[in-house]
Amino acid sequence: MILSELTAYLAEHKRVALIDMAHRFGSDPEALRGMLAILERKGRARKLPAESTCGGGCTKCDPATIEIYEWVGAEIERRSP
Repeated sequence: MILSELTAYLAEHKRVALIDMAHRFGSDPEALRGMLAILERKGRARKLPAESTCGGGCTKCDPATIEIYEWVGAEIERRSP
């Protein structure tokens, strides 16, 4: 996985839990944190407070146990394959 794939995924979904990104990309959460830190430094993403919800509405997860990241950058232009 490369940073552009993570960027596109986060931009598309707007608000995503770290564990969901780890499952989606088959990646270690620590590796994702490093890439997400790059996006945070660039002002494209931010880590939400621990009490935040993912926005999915299911309320199955304890908000205190999940890390949620939110896209704050510009819209990503989709390219045709």
